[in-house]
Amino acid sequence: MLALSENSLTVLRKRYLKRDENGNVTETPEEMFRRVASVIAGVEKLYGTSPTDIAKLEGDFYAAMTELHFMPNSPTLMNAGRELGQLSACFVLPIEDTMDGIFETVKQTALIHKTGGGTGFSFSRLRPANDLVRTTKGVSSGPISFMEVFNVATETIKQGGTRRGANMAILRVDHPDILDFIVCKMDNDRLNNFNISVGVTDEFMEAVLANRDYPLISPRTGETERVLSARKVFTMIVNMAWRNGEPGIIFLDAINRDNPTPALGKIESTNPCGEQPLLPYESCNLGSINLALFVKNGENGAEVDWDGLRDTIHLAVRFLDNVIDANTFPLEKIAEMTRGNRKIGLGVMGWADMLVQLGISYNSTEALDKAEEVMGFIQSECYAQSVALAEVRGSFPNFERSVHADRYPRLRNAALTTIAPTGTISVIADCSSGIEPYFALAFERHVLDGARLVEVNRFFTDIAKKRGFWSDELAVELKDKGSVKEFAQVPPEVKALFPVAHDIAPEWHVRMQSAFQHHIDNAVSKTINFANSATPQDVEEAYLLAWREGCKGITVYRDGSRDVQVLNIGDKEKNEGIAIPGKIKPRPRPDMVRGVTPKVKTACGNLYITLNEDDMGLCEIFAQLGKSGDCVRAFLEWGCRLASMALRAGVGPATIVENSLGIMCPKPCWVNGEQVLSCPDAIGRMIQENMHIELFRDEPVVGAGEMCPDCGGKLEQESGCAVCRSCGFSRCS
Repeated sequence: MLALSENSLTVLRKRYLKRDENGNVTETPEEMFRRVASVIAGVEKLYGTSPTDIAKLEGDFYAAMTELHFMPNSPTLMNAGRELGQLSACFVLPIEDTMDGIFETVKQTALIHKTGGGTGFSFSRLRPANDLVRTTKGVSSGPISFMEVFNVATETIKQGGTRRGANMAILRVDHPDILDFIVCKMDNDRLNNFNISVGVTDEFMEAVLANRDYPLISPRTGETERVLSARKVFTMIVNMAWRNGEPGIIFLDAINRDNPTPALGKIESTNPCGEQPLLPYESCNLGSINLALFVKNGENGAEVDWDGLRDTIHLAVRFLDNVIDANTFPLEKIAEMTRGNRKIGLGVMGWADMLVQLGISYNSTEALDKAEEVMGFIQSECYAQSVALAEVRGSFPNFERSVHADRYPRLRNAALTTIAPTGTISVIADCSSGIEPYFALAFERHVLDGARLVEVNRFFTDIAKKRGFWSDELAVELKDKGSVKEFAQVPPEVKALFPVAHDIAPEWHVRMQSAFQHHIDNAVSKTINFANSATPQDVEEAYLLAWREGCKGITVYRDGSRDVQVLNIGDKEKNEGIAIPGKIKPRPRPDMVRGVTPKVKTACGNLYITLNEDDMGLCEIFAQLGKSGDCVRAFLEWGCRLASMALRAGVGPATIVENSLGIMCPKPCWVNGEQVLSCPDAIGRMIQENMHIELFRDEPVVGAGEMCPDCGGKLEQESGCAVCRSCGFSRCS
């Protein structure tokens, strides 16, 4: 019988299982996995496999998924055997430097997003802003303005009813608009459907170290437009990443050194989370092995189950190769390129779980050695299976034009291994995400009846119970803190075994990414986590280390850099929130609000007060005074703007009221038996009456940071993507 966690069942019901036209679920998880297994195994007919062997293979595929040993990417689970039939996670599209070319790509993007895929682009071929446009005798608006067009198109399309579009925008560091690109997401409310990364070269990085200037090259003319200090540009990238996690960096030369088909062109872009460098019109077909389930008891204790792992690797490679043939691609050009190179991306999840079972600390040289060993084994077995498939099915069509022609007699797939973010599928498999450490050892899960359940890492729970330091109080406290670093009752060796992301120095994050990258054909999606107290210098050191270590890209996230952080100190019952200075940012004003405009008489004339609400409550205040002069009008507008920003930054309406009532001007008046002391006093009264606010209660500051739009839980930054471990929501997978 299929044994799934409650979280897994919730995610499957919400995002994956078939529904009727009324939105009712019409499929069980077992039926979903059977549907997928049947479609992917059915491809074997193309290669003359007997019906008996196809039936057995279908059973093997079904078992691998239901036993949670292997999970394909989300579109395969969602769409196999259904009308869309689009099974790939992501695509890269070219953008030509013509109006027709740009908007043809916008159309292609819409078609892809409609089927549940994400898209990556290089905007480097577009001429810079204010450059000559000969056909109109005008000037170009530049790459960033066209990114806005793609962003709006993405926002408009709801992917397949289950996934909203995700994009990657890359601009070469030598593009004339690079400075504007680096800061284009300084405002967290801009380009929200894009991850952005600067494409840097080895030449640029060497110029940084030598403190040299480097040229900006016009993509239209190929000529140098001007020169910049490499060190200053690099510092700008670092400071922006320190500020809010973007831009990331893509190391273009490292990517192209591993390009398996350089004769077909240079790789200029990746998919949205950076783990899949692709040529234009290629797609990525991904799946992940759950390493948590490949640990067994040996003579000397826990050890890797190499035989079981080998069998699953071979089965997964065959599964993913079949996905290419079973796929209904959204564009014929994509079908042609994907089938020409037959790239797949087999990766892993549950790495942190495996380390814990093996008794290895994530931030240790032993863990790095084990990463090299495990991923080296996976890559070797992937190639062995690809060679075996090629003997029966033939090599990928572009084999003779690939670097593999000098290494293998035949090969089925141009690329085989990837480390992808596994936010949602790792929730289904009930394991840790990708190669990330644990983000927290406990979290609060929101269930349908409104209750909140504390869920604690099962490996930690087992050890705590066996060693006698478990308690319900420990679970609750762990939910609040996430880490056991400061828990006196937890033995030091257990603390060492369970570091969470922010307990681990960034250097260890980078070195872990590098250890896996050594055995990855494509790239690695991983977040390099920093404490809130980290400096830009810390981020710079991580970037330089990633380049030296041969990583193909790097994404950083400093805790709290995008969110309003609330520190709860003192008496928890009072829950008095103290916002970290300088970190508060108002949530954006929605396009549509609802409100009222009451009228209040004052000594200076009628005061019209507009109170607007969004889905989170009071968000906006306007006030207009009939007889006011320019100065009074200006102060009213200023005060209302400040109050509106405070409300959208998480300050409660009661706080606004309490700080408005009682303010007195030189002309108080009586209205309906009550004294109106001033315009601010009148505004406070109208908020109190219309929002039904009871005063003089303790009201905590509510964080306006990234919360899960589905369940209200906290979003975690993992593998370059925002995910919710409570309900499985993911912005990327």
